[in-house]
Amino acid sequence: MDNGDGPLRWLSERLGYIPRDPGLFRAALTHRSAPGPNNERLEFLGDAVVNLLVARHLFEAFPAASEGDLSRLRACVVSAGPLAEVAGALRLGEALQLGSGELKTGGSRRQSILADAFEALCGALFLDAGLDAADAKITPLLAPRIATLPPPEALKDPKTRLQEYLQSRSFALPLYSVERIEGEPHAQTFEVACAVGALGLTARGRGSSRRRAEQEAAEHILASLEDDDFGG
Repeated sequence: MDNGDGPLRWLSERLGYIPRDPGLFRAALTHRSAPGPNNERLEFLGDAVVNLLVARHLFEAFPAASEGDLSRLRACVVSAGPLAEVAGALRLGEALQLGSGELKTGGSRRQSILADAFEALCGALFLDAGLDAADAKITPLLAPRIATLPPPEALKDPKTRLQEYLQSRSFALPLYSVERIEGEPHAQTFEVACAVGALGLTARGRGSSRRRAEQEAAEHILASLEDDDFGG
């Protein structure tokens, strides 16, 4: 793009940022398939920057959340899908320098490439102006996603939620038992029973693995608890 000026124009127009070291941002917006310095090392650094900024924001926004809760919330913001969507909204793909092969196969729209480039951009911002400056540009882009995060407990899997429910009431943990395995070894279906003796509840779940079957059985127990208002 115009001898590398395209990425800098994009940076100015989309982020309102004029870099001290333009080379950092040319590299951040250059995929490894293109000639010249690419964004792999900056991606490594940017991943840490994004995780730190989001972790700090979540730490302040969810003061009662546990470490596990915060980790699950962070994953909803910093995984490849959400970061690629942010990059797409910025039209970052238009500024990416790609090799001919990636151009032909639509690399500028590929989720992994967009997410990696966004992280590299965050790494470049950190190196160019420091953490506070990176925060000022990055956090507003992610803030809408953070604002719409579900309650931490909603992100827990059914087995974890059931275990915590029982422990909070000093009940014994549920017992899971495999009742049936069907199908060939490469395509098995498991049927698992989940029993909560203290409440006289039993439920069954089916899945392509024991874990999935256990999760479904736990979900059925939780539904029973809600329907029968055991938690009242």
